[in-house]
Amino acid sequence: MTMLSTLFYINVWRCSTISELMINEQIRDREVRVIGENGEQLGIMSSKDAMKLAKDAELDLVKIAPTAKPPVCKIIDYGKYRYELARKEKEAKKKQKTIEVKEVRLSPNIDVNDLNTKVNNARKFISKGNKVKVSLRFRGREMAHMQASRHVLEDFAKELGDIAVIDKPIKQEGRSLTIFLSEKR
Repeated sequence: MTMLSTLFYINVWRCSTISELMINEQIRDREVRVIGENGEQLGIMSSKDAMKLAKDAELDLVKIAPTAKPPVCKIIDYGKYRYELARKEKEAKKKQKTIEVKEVRLSPNIDVNDLNTKVNNARKFISKGNKVKVSLRFRGREMAHMQASRHVLEDFAKELGDIAVIDKPIKQEGRSLTIFLSEKR
């Protein structure tokens, strides 16, 4: 192994341990700010002294703020701490709402009744909280009349004007014109 690859290996190793929390012997800083198991400040001390305090309490020394000067370490039960973090993350995922983008495809020579059916489908999607991507697809000779067919998308947006707003205006993407609609707030 060359000197350069050895240095690269060491840097990669360090980065991988920093991404997770450093515990006990992984902490190699000269001085650290220590927080006790009950949240009280124990002050700045050497990492060896902090390790000794953690061992006396039969707990782990965990570096919780590695970028601070000096780094902040806390005396806690590491397994319990990881469990609490995972639980909080799971709770946050439960509370967040995912918004899907549903697509409605139209053609330039769509009939009024077909357009009304598509509008009703889009109305259902929007009322459920989803965004709607309306695309007007052109085939063959229809490509020559793209700008003349914009009114189909504009009429579609007007029909849904009572419950939806235009998220992104009409935009040409290849052989189609698209518009994004989302629920009014």
